[in-house]
Amino acid sequence: MAWWRLLVSKTPTATPPPLLPNPNPNPNRLQLSLLLLQTSPFSTSFLITKTPKKFKKKRKKDESPRTKLVQTQPNLIPHFEHIVERDAHFRFLTKSRDFLSKQPHRVLRLDDAGKLHRELGFPRGRKIARSLQRHPLLFQTYRHVDNKMWIGFTEFMEDLLEQERVIVDSMESDRVNKVRKLLMMSANKRIPLSKIYHCRSLFGIPEDFRDRVSKYPNYFRTVIEEGGKRMLELVNWDPLLAMSTLEREFIVDEEKVKRAFRFPVKHGKDLGLEKEDERKLNLLNSLPLVSPYSDGSRLDLWTLEAEKYRVGVLHEFLSLTLEKRASIHHVVEFKEEFSLTKHTYQMLFKQPRTFYLAGTEMNWVVFLKDAYDQNGVLIEKDPQVVFNEKLYKYAEMKEMEQGCVDQWK
Repeated sequence: MAWWRLLVSKTPTATPPPLLPNPNPNPNRLQLSLLLLQTSPFSTSFLITKTPKKFKKKRKKDESPRTKLVQTQPNLIPHFEHIVERDAHFRFLTKSRDFLSKQPHRVLRLDDAGKLHRELGFPRGRKIARSLQRHPLLFQTYRHVDNKMWIGFTEFMEDLLEQERVIVDSMESDRVNKVRKLLMMSANKRIPLSKIYHCRSLFGIPEDFRDRVSKYPNYFRTVIEEGGKRMLELVNWDPLLAMSTLEREFIVDEEKVKRAFRFPVKHGKDLGLEKEDERKLNLLNSLPLVSPYSDGSRLDLWTLEAEKYRVGVLHEFLSLTLEKRASIHHVVEFKEEFSLTKHTYQMLFKQPRTFYLAGTEMNWVVFLKDAYDQNGVLIEKDPQVVFNEKLYKYAEMKEMEQGCVDQWK
């Protein structure tokens, strides 16, 4: 065994490498891992060598027109923005009411309804039952004799729809005049029936208006263009209807109309005009207004007269709506008929005295500011608007309150 002790004593022993000086007195996690890797003879694969996600800085997503708000502080008006949010909240109610009203017996099989998210206005990928449960006084589900689940209106909702039908019939002459004025503003005094139907709720026009126009041969006629497109054409021009809301307001309050729009005169900064002198100079551009019932298609597209005409047309268009507002989809629907351009958004944004743009840049809604009071309430309410507000009130209830029961009866 002596030779074995001699061999072991002469074999060099492994010595650990010298520790490297650490210039950083407070090393981070990565530096500690590297230091252990240099000093430890064991595996270090279990050590964390990357920064965890919770410690990484989150990159802020760029805003897109779909999410970017039109207005920012201090120009934001909360009550107008609230109206846009209210419409989004009741989208399922309004779309489902219209869709179900057109179905046989006003009912729809639940399995079929779950596939109609676009038509019924509920989020894609969600179950329709979740939306139905939000309005228990208005919608109900039941099992039919075929052992399938169906959805329909409650008895209370059926009575409300009957009240609405009475309102629609009583306001027929007013709706006829609205359609006549729309035709009088259009370039060729005709509008596709499909466009009027698509925007019917905006003006309170009934669902069956295409059948009702035959009752007024002195006002309208249906023309079929090449390609089979059905057009509603104006028969007789009425000079009494060819007066815009602004022209009537000018007779009552001239100064108010003068302040409605602003078309500044382009001039150099070295003029040094006083504020009052500048206002008078700008009035030379603002007045006279161009009537929306004139033929705007003949105007040169980029002249001041053409812009004044387009602003006047949109003002009159909003004045004809029930709630004195319209979304981008409604405005674009009549782009050709009203000789509008793709710069309509920028044009309206330059007139903050009269118009207010709410929502997002891709989904904006334009309001007539003077039609609302300081609390965002319409000054003059159409009977259909009063009914809609009552319907929204019932839609928020989970059960009928005693006062509402007495009022319903």
